[in-house]
Amino acid sequence: GLLLLSEVLCVQIKCFQEIITIGYSVYHSYHLPWFRTLSWYFLLCVNYFFYGETVTDYFFTLVQREEPLRILSKYHRFISFALYLTGFCMFVLSLVKKHYRLQFYMFGWTHVTLLIVVTQSHLIIHNLFEGMIWFIVPISCVICNDIMAYMFGFFFGRTPLIKLSPKKTWEGFIGGFFSTIVFGIMLSYVMAGYRYFVCPVEFNNDSNSFQVDCEPSDLFQLQDYALPRSLYSLLSPQTTVHLYPFQIHSIALSSFASIVGPFGGFFASGFKRAFKIKDFANTIPGHGGIMDRFDCQYLMATFVNVYIASFIRGPNPSKVIQQLLALRADQQLHIFNSLKAHLTEKGLLPALEEATA
Repeated sequence: GLLLLSEVLCVQIKCFQEIITIGYSVYHSYHLPWFRTLSWYFLLCVNYFFYGETVTDYFFTLVQREEPLRILSKYHRFISFALYLTGFCMFVLSLVKKHYRLQFYMFGWTHVTLLIVVTQSHLIIHNLFEGMIWFIVPISCVICNDIMAYMFGFFFGRTPLIKLSPKKTWEGFIGGFFSTIVFGIMLSYVMAGYRYFVCPVEFNNDSNSFQVDCEPSDLFQLQDYALPRSLYSLLSPQTTVHLYPFQIHSIALSSFASIVGPFGGFFASGFKRAFKIKDFANTIPGHGGIMDRFDCQYLMATFVNVYIASFIRGPNPSKVIQQLLALRADQQLHIFNSLKAHLTEKGLLPALEEATA
């Protein structure tokens, strides 16, 4: 998990560097003061803010146990804002009369790049902490769709899909869609059976370490699903099928990777055409830069994060308990009495007391 986290950070930094370099190279003759320095400083500030929020949210127990971390967590947003304001003031002080418009243009360029690259990579990390299956399956679906769309387009492609990418065809688009759906279902079936892939990353106080171990939720438990009646004659006497509920969700992930995901690539193609460049960089021989490989992945990461928040994630009892334990004793007692009164009113507490007795 920590290895993947490091890889995400490295990819983010490289993608940021590639996009910023394009902006710098277009206007390199102007010798803009402090442009690159401020760009990297803002990257540091935004990463400090996002990573601090993530650590506080997912590893609250560890943060509260260590005094330096607890102080940093308490004043995290103030520190982040102060760091950003420092960069803002540095930018204002660096303004040169003959380059005002250009400097503000590059200031906006840096912030849009931060929005696209850093925010999206932050969402990837959130997906990773929910369980590696939420990280690996979506990324694999995008890769599968890219490969299969190319294969179908190469052998059967006749009808152009979009002017921004002349080599893209409807045949490749449709072939990639169905191939990715099948691939997503199969990969999900394999991964859903392993706790290492489905359990979220948590900090264990007893072992004083990060661990990936839990009782898998219903999402990763095999269940029987009734087949449509139209398939009875083909599969008789089989009327049900064993599936993980996650496999049903994988269809939504695969569909997005196949239908909407490619538009991230089209967007990148339009961007490169606007600046008359073939690739973002030459990091990977024959493939361009890292951003050329991840143009669809960032859009996919945002969808997965929104999908989890909208359809999967519910209230987390362990997080609620952690927050309660961080309160003062009188506050904990007040919440206890309020909860006791609520359960008594609902008729749940007597039942619990009888069961205990």
